[in-house]
Amino acid sequence: MNNNERWVIATILFLIAVLASVDIYNDFFEGVATWHISIEAIVGLVALAGVFYLIRGRFRLQRTLAREQQFSKDLQVEAQKWRRVSKKYMEGLSVEIDNQLDRWGLTKAEKDVTFLLLKGLSNKEIAEVRDTSVQTVRTQTNAIYTKSGLLGRSELSAFFLEDLLLPKQ
Repeated sequence: MNNNERWVIATILFLIAVLASVDIYNDFFEGVATWHISIEAIVGLVALAGVFYLIRGRFRLQRTLAREQQFSKDLQVEAQKWRRVSKKYMEGLSVEIDNQLDRWGLTKAEKDVTFLLLKGLSNKEIAEVRDTSVQTVRTQTNAIYTKSGLLGRSELSAFFLEDLLLPKQ
């Protein structure tokens, strides 16, 4: 139920409670039976309880939303801090990977493909990113594996990333 619906229903229930109160007032002075006045009083009280329930629910939702928005902001701040702290390490890792690729004697195109392989792209995705054919990417990956002495994509990733995941002590 959205906020507008909640307010419309609360208003209708409040109107019912007011009308029931007016009717009870008139019935009381006209000498209507007590059981009839009691039923109308119950209807009025139930309507007021509904108003209270809807308004309380709205404010609860509002507080929950505010908490969630604050939590989201806190997570964004934390993510920004993480990016700032890890940036120098990522740049350093990138430089060291590039240095290793130079030691293997990879061409500029092969280096580009290597970085895309390390990011987890498929040969088809690499071909699309580099605007080449899949066959060209396949030829480049074979050259990368031959020059590096590695057997495939898994060994390439492990060569650079294995030591980043430290074993649990």
